[in-house]
Amino acid sequence: MNLLQAIILGLVQALTEYLPVSSSAHIRIIGDLMIGSDPGAAFTAIIQIGTELAVLLYFRHDIIRILTHWFACLFGRNGTDWRSRMGKGDPDSLLGWYIIAGTMPILVAGLAFKDAIESTLRNMWITVAVLLVFGILLWIVDDRARQIKRIEDMDAKEAVFFGLGQMMALIPGVSRSGGTITVGRAMGYTREAAVRVAFLMAIPAVFGAGLLEAVSAVKDYAAGDLAGTPFPGWGPTIAATVVSFVVGYIVIIGFLKFVSTFSYKAFAIYRIALAAVVAILLLTGVLAPTEAAAAVAAA
Repeated sequence: MNLLQAIILGLVQALTEYLPVSSSAHIRIIGDLMIGSDPGAAFTAIIQIGTELAVLLYFRHDIIRILTHWFACLFGRNGTDWRSRMGKGDPDSLLGWYIIAGTMPILVAGLAFKDAIESTLRNMWITVAVLLVFGILLWIVDDRARQIKRIEDMDAKEAVFFGLGQMMALIPGVSRSGGTITVGRAMGYTREAAVRVAFLMAIPAVFGAGLLEAVSAVKDYAAGDLAGTPFPGWGPTIAATVVSFVVGYIVIIGFLKFVSTFSYKAFAIYRIALAAVVAILLLTGVLAPTEAAAAVAAA
């Protein structure tokens, strides 16, 4: 991967991370078309840090408020009994706990199925299937669900459901925001509330995955074990991460304005159309479903 290709993939990451269209699927597809191979789960996870830094910058006031209230309650500002320390009567402190609860499913599943996530689940036919299925699901749910709940209405059970939606994004093609938003809309949250939950809940999950992959890549690089792996190296990866941060911040502003006015129908149609296009590319041999298949074709 050269610098220009890395910049293009960083741009793709920024344009698709927050939208319910799956950034990992786009990185997988465009990476294969452009450089002839899967950029890899490590590259994808690390450049997502760039888009999450943009989230930190945009939501910095919300994040500071949540953290301030969470720590204040934990250390007894509202009382020293356990209920008070857990944020009883303080919506911001409770939201902090709900974000933690919502992060648990993707954390547990990510660690338990790490090998499958980096290999089996990156099969392009799986990506096609989930692009299609979750596109239809998003369309139906967004069209029929009520819009009555705000973030302040969340409870612990719904936080876990949000987390389960986010967990499904471990499969390329589901979309982290798409899974979270679809579950939120199904529970009756407004489009704006579902999006804000998706943004806030993604922060610990994406940073955690990105940092773990970065540490792993550093160890492999130091040991000289990167040969034969999909990781493209640190130069292209850092370039892509910077681009994803800068462009990502602009995309956040536009996306939040969009969902305050329009439905998710356009994104659902896009997912379905993309699934059809990728299926055709796979059937015609332009794309290979796996790295192994691509290697056989090249030979």
